[in-house]
Amino acid sequence: MRDPYSVLGVPKSSTEQDIKRAFRKLAKQYHPDQNANNPDAQSRFAEINQAYEILGDKDKRQKFDRGEIDAEGKPRFQAHGFDGFSDFDPFRDAGRDAGANRGFRASGGMGGGGMGGGGFDDILNDILGGFGGRRAGAGAGYGAGAGGGAAGGAGRSSMPQAGKNVDLLLQVTLEELGRDGKARITLPSGKSVELKIPAGTEEGDKIRLRGQGQPGLNGGPAGDAVVEIRLRPHRLFEVKGSDLHLNLPLTLYEAVLGAKVRTPTLDGAVNLTIPAGSSSGKVMRLKGKGLPTKAGGHGDLLVRLEIILPPHGDEELETLMKAWKEITPYPARGPEFD
Repeated sequence: MRDPYSVLGVPKSSTEQDIKRAFRKLAKQYHPDQNANNPDAQSRFAEINQAYEILGDKDKRQKFDRGEIDAEGKPRFQAHGFDGFSDFDPFRDAGRDAGANRGFRASGGMGGGGMGGGGFDDILNDILGGFGGRRAGAGAGYGAGAGGGAAGGAGRSSMPQAGKNVDLLLQVTLEELGRDGKARITLPSGKSVELKIPAGTEEGDKIRLRGQGQPGLNGGPAGDAVVEIRLRPHRLFEVKGSDLHLNLPLTLYEAVLGAKVRTPTLDGAVNLTIPAGSSSGKVMRLKGKGLPTKAGGHGDLLVRLEIILPPHGDEELETLMKAWKEITPYPARGPEFD
């Protein structure tokens, strides 16, 4: 077994947090479920586990630094007396060493309490559980370190465990939200499914897909996929609740004389009748042309008229406006603007 500091790539002056960060990074990198085509990953993963078994435990780390235990956590032989053997009692020391080894196996194995009541087990589950494969305790890497502690953790790791939920974001178009009622989404497994969007769904609402999250462990149920809905910006419509808002450009003569103007909706274009003498800013309501509501109906489409003057100068229009100003002046602003 190599020096655990070298295995984790940290200096001896490292803090507990430094060691934990290094372990998390390497454990994710070499976890067997992430390296199916790398035969060396399993042994490297076991080596990383063993190194953290020593350095992640304050007491064991101090013993290793003092030379009392080796890289596998086993007690080192200590010579005594003037020639290194004069104080050696084979019966006493054999019993002591055996006891030390038993103590290490009982407290320092992967499934034991040497990491503070299963702390090593917990940290592996925390950082590796999201892979969707076997739990760290169920793989070859878990328990492959000193003391053969896999047996200690096997009871816990063989228990059925539910898979984790997965949070997903899905951007939908207004057409998908209001007209189609469905959209496609790709799940963490890589599978693409058609998602039914309930009537009245708004931005920020969440849709739960049962059993489409991370797979369970040891026969446990799969988690759920929780999909949060986001709306893609539309080039024409603005959304306010279940209502849609649209700015409809008009020529000056359409506003003055009235006209039928082709107006887009989510269901297709309609001919909107513009009354003669319509001012810019006038709002017209198309009932039921908005988004579906939870109650089963639809919101409205509110069309705001916007008069657009010619993009270039027009002498005839200017002459007309000058005459109009002289002959038929009218107020456009109330006294509050004075």
